[in-house]
Amino acid sequence: MSRVLIVYHSRTGNTKRMAELIAEGARDEGAEVDVKPVREAKVEELPEYDAIVVGSPTYYGCMAAEVKKFLDDSVRLHGDLEGKVGGAFSSSGGIGGGNETTVMSILQALLIHGMIVQGTSEGDHYGPVAIGKPDGRSEGLCREYGRRVARLASKLASS
Repeated sequence: MSRVLIVYHSRTGNTKRMAELIAEGARDEGAEVDVKPVREAKVEELPEYDAIVVGSPTYYGCMAAEVKKFLDDSVRLHGDLEGKVGGAFSSSGGIGGGNETTVMSILQALLIHGMIVQGTSEGDHYGPVAIGKPDGRSEGLCREYGRRVARLASKLASS
């Protein structure tokens, strides 16, 4: 069984809801999942997990400052997350609001840690996004993302 951590920041509840949906999908695959607001997450705990998924609302096309600080603080673990599964998701206030740039900036930090990121040829290629409150499309993509992350983490943990 893989261990998955989902860390997020949310002011309106939209990104929090996405985190919960991703957790549902990961649990469907038998993963042990912890979901934590970024203010409660501890950088020192990251090496304990097989997969780490980070979510942020989009502010001016970028991740929230709280998420950026968490990732900046994770620099002291450089090399310790090598080979773990990483993922990202985002919500924004409108179409063209910067969801993809936010997701990509989170993924860049995870890739620098040496983490493995799986994209998808269907739907939201880099990670799930929502415009405002997650709708049916976003909800389904979040659950599927959680399943995909958990399956990959389980495969890697057993090899």
